[in-house]
Amino acid sequence: MTKLTHLDERGAIHMADVGAKPDTERVAVARGEVQMKKETLDLIRAGQMKKGDALTTAQIAGILAAKRTSDLIPLCHPLPLSKADVSLELDDSLPGVLITATAKTYGKTGVEMEALTAVSVAALTIYDMAKAAEKTMRIQNIRLVEKRGGSSGDVINE
Repeated sequence: MTKLTHLDERGAIHMADVGAKPDTERVAVARGEVQMKKETLDLIRAGQMKKGDALTTAQIAGILAAKRTSDLIPLCHPLPLSKADVSLELDDSLPGVLITATAKTYGKTGVEMEALTAVSVAALTIYDMAKAAEKTMRIQNIRLVEKRGGSSGDVINE
């Protein structure tokens, strides 16, 4: 059975001690989607959201969220990110916005939570920017698609 790193020998929650781990390059990629009506997607595409540029705002929000992950997720270590990137793609087949986030650092622990947090907050921002046009949007399928570095090795989920 895998030992849970955020529980001590008594079962109490604690922040994992990563001090003895070697520094390595760590990269994580996460994805998610905001599904919406075609009409709402067309408004975003045309830049006609009442609050302003939904895509740029969501991109910036996602990057800022990656940088603040340890403030949001209680047991995450604060990490010096060397890269936090969020890209948003309009997808007519969904219809909606596809979000991809990449986080990178050189350190003792991985950046999966930073990439997942970036996608989550970017998706919430899209919702916030477009909710005046539609309240039935769905934030969905947020997942880790790739992780590189660290003792547990590389993981490719897609």
